[in-house]
Amino acid sequence: MPASATKALRVAVLADSDTRWKWGALTATRVRPGDTEIHLDGYLLRGRATPTARQLQEVGVRADSLREVTAVEFLRAMAGARGEDSYDVLVLALVGGGVQAMLHGLARVWQDVAERPVVVTGYVGVVYEKLADGLLLRHGADLVLANSRQDADRFRAVYEGVGADAAAVTEVALPFLGGAAYAGEHDPYTVVFAAQPSVPDSRKDRTYLLDRLIRHARLHPEREVLLKLRSKPGEHTTHIEELPYQKLVQRADPPPNFRLVYGHMGEVLDRTDLLVTVSSTAALESLHRRIPTVVLSDLGVREALGNHHFVGSGCLASWDQLDAGHRPAPDPEWVARQGVAAEGGYETAFDEARERIAALLARPGGLPPLAPYYNLVTAPGYLPGILARHHLAPDGTPLPGAPAADRAPGPVRQVVRRAARGAYRHGVQRVAPVIRRMGEL
Repeated sequence: MPASATKALRVAVLADSDTRWKWGALTATRVRPGDTEIHLDGYLLRGRATPTARQLQEVGVRADSLREVTAVEFLRAMAGARGEDSYDVLVLALVGGGVQAMLHGLARVWQDVAERPVVVTGYVGVVYEKLADGLLLRHGADLVLANSRQDADRFRAVYEGVGADAAAVTEVALPFLGGAAYAGEHDPYTVVFAAQPSVPDSRKDRTYLLDRLIRHARLHPEREVLLKLRSKPGEHTTHIEELPYQKLVQRADPPPNFRLVYGHMGEVLDRTDLLVTVSSTAALESLHRRIPTVVLSDLGVREALGNHHFVGSGCLASWDQLDAGHRPAPDPEWVARQGVAAEGGYETAFDEARERIAALLARPGGLPPLAPYYNLVTAPGYLPGILARHHLAPDGTPLPGAPAADRAPGPVRQVVRRAARGAYRHGVQRVAPVIRRMGEL
């Protein structure tokens, strides 16, 4: 009998960054069947983007427990979660390669388990690149969540196109949408630019966007102009940020009505009259609340920027147009296909996922073994490398030298880990850009 039949639904979320923790934790609360209470255990995959305490607090979801683990440590924790400690649902909030590695590792540790958790995975936002690659790396989970009708159609087409079972694809919506609908202009009128860590990625383009934002503030001194940042200096996000706006703004001379802000995106949107971005998922949050939303075309409409996803949305515009007072009107049909549900229906968007999870938990005899599309027959030249990055052999067993998990790290080991991560981040943020610039001379 599943644990949920006698007590609160026990859910584990494994995440590798702040954004994916937000998606995973909120997804866990959205897909629980009915009014079932939830016991949420969070596992943070150790790496360059492991979220800080501030980033975790910003999400606003409280976990009953939270610990940092390696991939091998997590698999051992899942192997030991039996009886009263067993989980009903496991949410894998990871990059595609991480999901694939965990699916193979879990298939091994659960091979003799009669009843295993329902495994759920998906994407944290707009899927605008590596569609086939990312999807096939996620194949094998019981539910592969699609954040919109458009994504659900595309996901099924990819799976069916390679002969893989597409039954796991389940249409939902982005789990972090919500908040009060826009009710009119604030005093002062507030313009928010939602920055992204890696889009655009060049100093020239990022400096251009910052200069245009500051110019807009000077042109409209009666407005409050905010630069919404994802992370503070020293923190990492899902994507590497080599040129933080905090550093670029130090060389500028912004007016008094311009400032940097952090914090929960929903709280910032509460006072927003115009949301501007290149391609951030914040645009979908804003559209959901019917806040005037602009996706910038200044740097072109290009796949590399991700703003090509918004073709047909009615939201594309340039800074010149915004400076002149232009306000785009979103296309209702486009918005409806994106899972935004601006006209209502958001609360029912997760019904199918809830029903499927409830049916899987009630399945007589438990669930079948995990069976990802990628295996040593279908992808013998690709899969071993994916697994090796997480210290797993092709059969899902830990490789020699993989981090031990039979004891908690001692004080010295913890200090070494923090120092190593700090050195890595310093290399990414400071050393690597210098080397690249030297190579361009």
